Amino acid sequence: MDPHQLNYKVQLHDQEWVINVSRILEEGFDEKDGVCVSIFTVPKSLMSSKQEAYVPQVVAIGPYHRRKPEIFEMERCKLTSANRVQKSFKRQSKLHHLVQTLEQNDITIRACYHSFLDYDKATLAWMFAIDASFLLEFLQTYSAKKETSLVRISSKMNHLIDYTRRKTSHHAILRDIIMLENQIPLFLLKQVHSLCYDQEDNPDQILSFMLLGFFRELSPFVHVIINDSYLQEECLQKAHLLDLLYSTIVPEEPLMDLQVNVEKEEANEEEKGDKNWFLRGLIAILNMLLYINTIPIKLMEKIFNSKILMFILMLPYNCFLHFCNSNQKDAVTQVVSSAKNLAEEMGSINPDKDKSPLVEEIAIPSVSELSKIGVKFCRTKGGLGTISFKRCSGKFYLPIIHLDDNSEVVLRNLVAYEASIAPEAMVFTRYTELMNGIIDTEEDARILRECGIVVNRLKSDEEVANLWNGMTKSVRITKVPNLDKVIEEVNGYYLGSWKVKMKRTMKKYLFGSWPFLAFIAANLLLLMSAVDAGCSVYNCSKWFKS
Repeated sequence: MDPHQLNYKVQLHDQEWVINVSRILEEGFDEKDGVCVSIFTVPKSLMSSKQEAYVPQVVAIGPYHRRKPEIFEMERCKLTSANRVQKSFKRQSKLHHLVQTLEQNDITIRACYHSFLDYDKATLAWMFAIDASFLLEFLQTYSAKKETSLVRISSKMNHLIDYTRRKTSHHAILRDIIMLENQIPLFLLKQVHSLCYDQEDNPDQILSFMLLGFFRELSPFVHVIINDSYLQEECLQKAHLLDLLYSTIVPEEPLMDLQVNVEKEEANEEEKGDKNWFLRGLIAILNMLLYINTIPIKLMEKIFNSKILMFILMLPYNCFLHFCNSNQKDAVTQVVSSAKNLAEEMGSINPDKDKSPLVEEIAIPSVSELSKIGVKFCRTKGGLGTISFKRCSGKFYLPIIHLDDNSEVVLRNLVAYEASIAPEAMVFTRYTELMNGIIDTEEDARILRECGIVVNRLKSDEEVANLWNGMTKSVRITKVPNLDKVIEEVNGYYLGSWKVKMKRTMKKYLFGSWPFLAFIAANLLLLMSAVDAGCSVYNCSKWFKS
């Protein structure tokens, strides 16, 4: 590009910016209007982990990614949708009438975005009018009744918008319109949709049912109960589609049901405590026997580490060196040196080195490790408030989650949105950290699938494990008291198991003694070499015959 043309474009860009800023300051936008920032850019720490999960690949909705060259050709399809929606307008309204209304609300619309929108008033109004029309035509495939749809899908759009929701392109658009940076205010959808119906048709109810169908298609927690009153009163009050999905998954009062359930379980455990006195006494006796059995091991460890024993064991080797010739001496020294190297290698082995968790991963045993000590995983039909652990029965309750090709994008953008709005308790982020902690391998995913907790529509259990293990980045440390209490109870139950105690004891006192065992092996090799050398000189066969 010619440098003069580049400089001209830069100057024009700066002039537009100055005009927009001056107009905003002159109009004097007042924050008391109640408009909150709700559409953010994804934090860099999350974007760097998997950029394609946050950046639209097919269609740009809103101003953030409109200028991407690879998806700009979708503008033609959006214009087709806008034209078809315009034909369904009542009261002889046209799209330019809608644009004029949007221009009047320009400041309110801009206030919804975290970043400065470098567009003039007219460009931004036309952009939102066209994008909202495209979204409405797409969302009508989720209408409860087809007769309430705005228009029939044209043949030109059949490859993108599909009532059966089976085509790959349909799901690609579905993933794009739920991304955090690809949102537009929900009141724009409501405003465009109201132009397509008469007031007696109750357009808000029709749009609410569209959004409900969209939620059921995209939500990983399909068993979350949403009543009709919520749809009518709260649904259209949300900021945008992602905010609607987030608010239906995470309650406004985080995990209050869980706190009540935990208190009830503790009361039940106290009542059952008196009845299970025999079982608790038996466990105490087993723990005492286990402790008594470790005393000889500790005593042997002290004896083996004593200098007196080391001197006695080294005495045959020192005496043998005086009687062997130099060649035999070098051979024996080589044997002992090899044994010493082996001992150093064995001593440096860390059984958990390859399985060490990532920095962001919480400290909790995996599903397979918990299953080995008798923990039973039980599914619950509900949301995040149903997560609990019953210590008395060893049952870990988790909500049913459906995973498909859209799930990773949905989960990642929900985490990004929660990080952006920064609630008091980042419940959903903590849930993803919990699942990331207990699912490490394909075996863990298989167990949860067989228990009915994970409904897997991906290709394999390995993909489920990779999905959760890939979500390790967090913008800040998350603490949710109720979920943290569940994690603490699971860890306490695991560490209190006699199997785990025995495993830790064996690891500490037996596998930690590899250097000593290698030293014993070296002395045995040395003794065998001494016998062989002595027999070659004094003809030991005569001694055995006598």
